[in-house]
Amino acid sequence: MTLHVNQLDGAVPLTGPPPAGSGVAVWALDTTREAIGGHEAGGARALLDAAERERADRLLRPADRRSYLASHLGLRVLLGGYLGLAPEEVALVREDCPGCGGPHGRPAVAGGAVHFSLSHSDDIAYFAFSGVPVGVDVEGIPRASAVADVLSSLHPAETGEITALPEAEQRVALARVWARKEACLKGTGVGVAFGLAEPYVGSGPGPAPVPGWTLRDLPAPAGYAAAIAVRHPA
Repeated sequence: MTLHVNQLDGAVPLTGPPPAGSGVAVWALDTTREAIGGHEAGGARALLDAAERERADRLLRPADRRSYLASHLGLRVLLGGYLGLAPEEVALVREDCPGCGGPHGRPAVAGGAVHFSLSHSDDIAYFAFSGVPVGVDVEGIPRASAVADVLSSLHPAETGEITALPEAEQRVALARVWARKEACLKGTGVGVAFGLAEPYVGSGPGPAPVPGWTLRDLPAPAGYAAAIAVRHPA
């Protein structure tokens, strides 16, 4: 599966119909843009729902709040394009959590017309859309101190792989592992509630196979790693 990353800019995006089956569409956004998909980024708040506005208000750092508002505007613009709706008309819900059954599982579109996933890191946001459950993640290359903090929480084989690398390469390998693992966990809706040991995704140039899922690395700007996980059709 070779994936092209489309760029969401200031123009209205030409989305076409939503992906069917295990087909995937991936988009990226620079969240510092002043215009996103035909809308002023400064007016993003007015196009979000109450839950999104509340989440934005809880973010203390202005840069985090800006990134959140821009990425959610981008999400609504793209979903609206696929569904034939204005951004503010897109109804977002939460699926039941697969772990406890509570209403805090994967974000979803009411009615389930298309599956989606959103990730943002610093000034970059990635979006994935598919006819089956999908997860996407983008991660900045971590600081050296983060490697030691996170290593013990990974799959033992991943910990061994990263530890065996020269110190200069460990940060990039950790970013790859983190992006791959988060993509899988977002796809399932489990998140990190049960830890980061599973699934094993590997730290090498290509991801390890994950049963039931197609896991691929995505092109990413310098200083970032990105990955996507797409569930195999039933």
